[in-house]
Amino acid sequence: MDTVVQVESVVRGVLSDVLGISTARAAAFGPDTGLFGALPEFDSMAVMTVLTELEDRLGILIEEDEVDGDVLGTFGALTAFAAAKQRR
Repeated sequence: MDTVVQVESVVRGVLSDVLGISTARAAAFGPDTGLFGALPEFDSMAVMTVLTELEDRLGILIEEDEVDGDVLGTFGALTAFAAAKQRR
């Protein structure tokens, strides 16, 4: 299975679990689906939990200075960021 597809699946799972949204709703996310600022469930408190879960599930390390509004802005951006971290 393609690494990006695997990472996308993990990101969907993390968002579903952390934000308490249905798997069907998370499955409907496309690359341009807004996250931070667009989903009321994805508030500043949820950001750290989402990032920590991504670290745990993907075996990556996310530094604070690597994360900004662009990374958290859309499902596609978050997935691409996580996939790039996993390739390092």
